[in-house]
Amino acid sequence: MDPLEALLAERACERLVLGFVHRLDLGEPSSVADLFTEDGVWRWPEGDRLVEGRAALGAYFGARPADRLSRRMMANVLVTVDSPAEARATSYFTTYRVDGHTGGMVPAGPPVQIGHYEDTFREVDGTWMLSTRTLFLPFGGPTPRQRPSAA
Repeated sequence: MDPLEALLAERACERLVLGFVHRLDLGEPSSVADLFTEDGVWRWPEGDRLVEGRAALGAYFGARPADRLSRRMMANVLVTVDSPAEARATSYFTTYRVDGHTGGMVPAGPPVQIGHYEDTFREVDGTWMLSTRTLFLPFGGPTPRQRPSAA
């Protein structure tokens, strides 16, 4: 690959990493499945969670609680382009979230997760897509529930 092609591939993969969390936090969670190849895989080795295929991914992420408020901070996104059609990345994330959100600002608290993703990407018909995403979570805890405000 020439340097410009490699740079464009890196940027496309980085946008997938960021687009994933944007869709979870600010968009329609089930739509993250559209970022994956048809045979895409999401795995979380802790607890042997494995979701395979775009339809299953849409159902899995679409099952997120409707009253969940979350924000993920992504950092240290390092993409390596291995060929004109394959790449991989490691990226770090911090997740803040609360269930039971009914609106307004939530008092800041500690993050509920800190970890990293290891991703593989494939170019399909001129578009880069996530092929696999593996979540590693060395720091995690339960999602707190917001207390109803006193009326």
